[in-house]
Amino acid sequence: MTEINHRIADHPIHSIFLERWSPRAFTGEEISQEELLALFEAARWAPSASNIQPWRFVYARRGTEHFASLLETLDEGNQRWAKKASALVIVLSKTHRLTSAGEVRPAYTHAFDTGAAWFALALQAQLAGWHAHAMAGVDRDKAVRVLGVPEHHRVEAAVAIGRIADPSTLPDDLRERERPSQRKPIGEFVFEGRFKAD
Repeated sequence: MTEINHRIADHPIHSIFLERWSPRAFTGEEISQEELLALFEAARWAPSASNIQPWRFVYARRGTEHFASLLETLDEGNQRWAKKASALVIVLSKTHRLTSAGEVRPAYTHAFDTGAAWFALALQAQLAGWHAHAMAGVDRDKAVRVLGVPEHHRVEAAVAIGRIADPSTLPDDLRERERPSQRKPIGEFVFEGRFKAD
């Protein structure tokens, strides 16, 4: 067993999986364009069905003209802390693909593949000394309008990237939650041979 961040792995895994977590307290320091592009480079190499690479990322670095508009697409609860992020990213997936015959067809694994790309970005961030916090709390309709998202694309999530700050910088209600979360045991989601309902 491995224990890191008060998390215990029941089976041997690399320490980065226990080290990676999603803090809300960020320092607000600048991330360079080169550092941020290195995170997207990691996402670039994620696996995808038929290599269609359906992930799309729209980003803004803190202090740039687009940061405020991306921040405003987040739910109010996320805006409270994400305003201190070094960069914000809206993660999208391309829901359809064009066949060699020119036919538009659903890309059934678009969300699955985009999730793999997001996780590659998150691990690269961790390796580089940054933290990445993904959020479901996004006003998707507003994001589509603000970002100019075309047809056959779906807003999946938002990500705040930054250097971790002391939890005391957060409002009281968030400070209490500022620690790595635990996970369900494998037996609750892995089944041999046949699915077992909850």
